[in-house]
Amino acid sequence: QVQLVESGGGLVQPGGSLRLSCAVSGINFRIATMDWYRQAPGKQREVVATITNSGSTNYATSVKDRFTISRDNIKKTVYLQMNRLQPEDTAVYYCHKDQILSLSGEYWGQGTQVTVSS
Repeated sequence: QVQLVESGGGLVQPGGSLRLSCAVSGINFRIATMDWYRQAPGKQREVVATITNSGSTNYATSVKDRFTISRDNIKKTVYLQMNRLQPEDTAVYYCHKDQILSLSGEYWGQGTQVTVSS
């Protein structure tokens, strides 16, 4: 059974940091492209960061230079290190596995809440 389980969300002050984790099972993690998305209240879900099977990364402009996506292929875990957090970063953050054409579909985690507030 495919599972993507996020953890690490919570309440943090502006300027603070959090590290989100996504534990993955039931897929060939080593060849998967993984993403972090987020969705704020009343807003469209947007991609925040992407990491390919080869380790290439991409970031939304709004988080570039503040967030870092990484992966541990032994632990089958994707991380999102979030630094210098702002109130505008408040959202539910979702782990996501991209489709592999002809081999595997996409999958979503349940989400973890990140709240940036004084």
